[in-house]
Amino acid sequence: MAFDAGKFLKTPDLEGFDNLKKEELVLLAKHLKLDFRVSMRKQIIKNLVIDKLVDAEIFGEEALELKVENVDAFKLKQLELEHELKLKQLEKEKEERQAELEMKERLEMEKMKEKEKEDEFKLKQAELEMRESLEIEKMKIEMVKEESNTKFQSKSEHFNFDAAKNIRLVL
Repeated sequence: MAFDAGKFLKTPDLEGFDNLKKEELVLLAKHLKLDFRVSMRKQIIKNLVIDKLVDAEIFGEEALELKVENVDAFKLKQLELEHELKLKQLEKEKEERQAELEMKERLEMEKMKEKEKEDEFKLKQAELEMRESLEIEKMKIEMVKEESNTKFQSKSEHFNFDAAKNIRLVL
């Protein structure tokens, strides 16, 4: 059901007026030919309409109690700004915690990579030491073989009978 400003002014109701929505207050203000902008806050439009209706003696002086001081509007705006500031601070803290968490994760990953590199280095070092020890063992074994071969050869050279040198003994 659409709001009718003319009908409301014929039977004014203070309680009904207090419950009007902004759109209804705008229609009433237009009907009363008040100087206002639709972008104004509801309370400011309501204050203008109350002043006009009290001046026109449609409402009595008790209607002035419904007026909300601009200080309240200022306090409301201040609270809104404080709330926005608090939300921004919370968002900033959240971002800082997120950045700190990411930094910790990055450091942990770097430590793990460093540990992996260190383990890999130790493994290669152990492998090289093992190869060196195997090479040394091979060399020792070869030296022992050569020694035994040279001993055997030297003994066999002693007992080596050369028929060409000793031909006279052979005949």
